[in-house]
Amino acid sequence: MAEDRGEKSSIKVLLVDDHQVVRRGLRTFLEVQDDIEVVGEAADGAEGVDRAEELRPDVVLMDVKMPGMDGIEALRRLRELDNGARVLIVTSFTEQRTVVPALRAGAAGYVYKDVDPDALAGAIRSVHAGHVLLQPEVAGALLSQEENGIGQGRGNALTEREREVLALIADGRSNREIARALVLSEKTVKTHVSNILMKLDLADRTQAALWAVRHGIGA
Repeated sequence: MAEDRGEKSSIKVLLVDDHQVVRRGLRTFLEVQDDIEVVGEAADGAEGVDRAEELRPDVVLMDVKMPGMDGIEALRRLRELDNGARVLIVTSFTEQRTVVPALRAGAAGYVYKDVDPDALAGAIRSVHAGHVLLQPEVAGALLSQEENGIGQGRGNALTEREREVLALIADGRSNREIARALVLSEKTVKTHVSNILMKLDLADRTQAALWAVRHGIGA
């Protein structure tokens, strides 16, 4: 019975990268992780979206630069389809013009391909748990953009409870963890998160976490 529970708790991962050698390397490493299962691969964004809809993975490891539909467009498409997979960008591109659009499109995290293998496994577990994962220089790139002025001056519109929720988002807490910390239902937390995004005119939790940090709330 314990073995069955372990299988059910495995994190299902989809690999989306146009280089077969990269996908093979990722698969080889991830398959030795007890709690991570690679359920499929795709060679470009369009195939990645199709496979994500078919396989319903928990986490998608997505490259940015790919032929045809790139990773950013694939992210937008997954959001339009309301696909629940958390997308972790794994790429060799470090320029702000690549980093920022990916995060704006809904990526839950962004790491580079030279990341330590154990750190990558940790990143997968982190985004699966609902956290926003950004390397320090990536957060700095996003915060330096003028777009982060969105929502500025609107913090006073938040209720005290919404500020508490926002602080916990900034700390990287998932909705379940926030609910536990504030003794609320997950449904109530989701409502608070939606209200926060609406009041601050932000698109997602990543923007909310960075807005909170910039304005001295939370982490």
